[in-house]
Amino acid sequence: MDILCVCGMGIGTSVILRSNVEQVAADMGLDVNVQTADAGSAMGTANMCDLVLTSAELAGQLSGTSTPVEVVSNFMDKDEIRSVLEKYAA
Repeated sequence: MDILCVCGMGIGTSVILRSNVEQVAADMGLDVNVQTADAGSAMGTANMCDLVLTSAELAGQLSGTSTPVEVVSNFMDKDEIRSVLEKYAA
C-alpha cells in the first residue's frame, strides 16, 4: 500500500507521521511505502497513492484527489494511526 503523509511544509510533522505509520504498519504486518509531501505539491502525488494521511486543517485542500484522505488528529497516537490503517488493510 502506498501512503502519502501531508503537512504544511512537507518536513517535520509529516516525517513524524511517516515514522509512526511505518512502525504501526510493521506491527500489523502490512507492506507499505510511505512518502511525505507539503500541502502545495500533495495533489499531484496523492493520485498515485492508495491513501493520504493529513491533519484536519489540510484535508480540505486535498478534497479533489481520487485517493481517500484520512484525518489523523494526533500524529503521535499510534492507536489512532492503527485504526485508520485497519480500514484499508487488505
